[in-house]
Amino acid sequence: MKKFVNSRAAALQPSGIRKFFDIVQKMEGAISLGVGEPDFVTPWNVRDAAVKYIRLGYTQYTGNRGLPELRELISRYLRERFGVEYPPERTIVTVGASEAIDLALRATCEEGDEILVPEPSYVSYSPAVILAGGTPVPVKCSAAEGFILTPEILKNAITPRTKALILPYPNNPTGAVMTREQLEAVAPVIEENDLLVITDEIYAELTYGAKHFSIASLPRMAERTVYIGGFSKAFAMTGWRVGFVCAPAEVDEAMFKIHQYTILCAPHMSQRAAVTALKEGFEDGFSTVEEMRDEYEKRGKFLADSLNGLGLTCFMPRGAFYIFASVENTKMDGEEFANRLLAAKKVAVVPGGAFGAAGKNFIRCSYATSMAQLNDAVTRIEEFLNSLKEL
Repeated sequence: MKKFVNSRAAALQPSGIRKFFDIVQKMEGAISLGVGEPDFVTPWNVRDAAVKYIRLGYTQYTGNRGLPELRELISRYLRERFGVEYPPERTIVTVGASEAIDLALRATCEEGDEILVPEPSYVSYSPAVILAGGTPVPVKCSAAEGFILTPEILKNAITPRTKALILPYPNNPTGAVMTREQLEAVAPVIEENDLLVITDEIYAELTYGAKHFSIASLPRMAERTVYIGGFSKAFAMTGWRVGFVCAPAEVDEAMFKIHQYTILCAPHMSQRAAVTALKEGFEDGFSTVEEMRDEYEKRGKFLADSLNGLGLTCFMPRGAFYIFASVENTKMDGEEFANRLLAAKKVAVVPGGAFGAAGKNFIRCSYATSMAQLNDAVTRIEEFLNSLKEL
């Protein structure tokens, strides 16, 4: 049957994240620091709204772009929270941010186009580029630079075939963010080389110490930027599958056609829940989001301090909910370390190589889990490291 399988799909490697998640699901007593999913339950008012609308019979398709009220709220949300201006008529409600990434790439990639992908970064970017017919070009961002994209690194990666740059900040897996000044430094390089920017800001609400700043809010950047966001992380709505994408008119039109033919619309009841999340968020100053962020900040500090104390070097995360720790001093790469830790102590972490070659000697630990679980995990990791010294 191999002759029937698309060669691009056949060549893809399985997700390095899901591999460990699947193992943990079958392992009794295991602790997972692997999957990036909030341990908070979706706020009651949001769940209650969905139940209400289901009971009222709101179970049909919505318009392809999504509920007008939701798109109006998303437009207001971006403007008031991040200073980003996109009108509702150029906003598409998607099945999570993942569909938005796929739409953006399929709508813009031609065969052979090079798409710059800063690494380490989310596992889906490069496969999505390949499936869209483009060529992903890894752009190594170093721990020494705080895993940010600098103008020099960007310039060195650009060729005559470069069409777009994926900008994944706040970053999964590193916890890095880019400040206004850092984004202002790369913006001229983007303009001079006439690049499209695909900015994935799914963790925009989860930054620590400073408010998130979007490249789309800089002068002249919104007109060449595809903005991707969603409700999964900050609103604890992963299973609801509601994201959104905003773009310049020509790109928006192409994405919309693909969305019409492949997805039709995001789930109606999920969109109603998202309306409630935003409407009531505006009313109470997004207090639930703030509470979750404060809790994540405490957890991140605890885990970073603990791992540094054990000799697994990492910096304090500035966004998202991940620690990217170096295991180089154990004389193992991330893959070996993760496998041995799971087998010996039933703690699942993700090998850094899953996020690109630049992450080979790292592991990613998600702290989107309880403090009790984090404490237990740290104890087990310490026991594992001590056992290595005895060998």
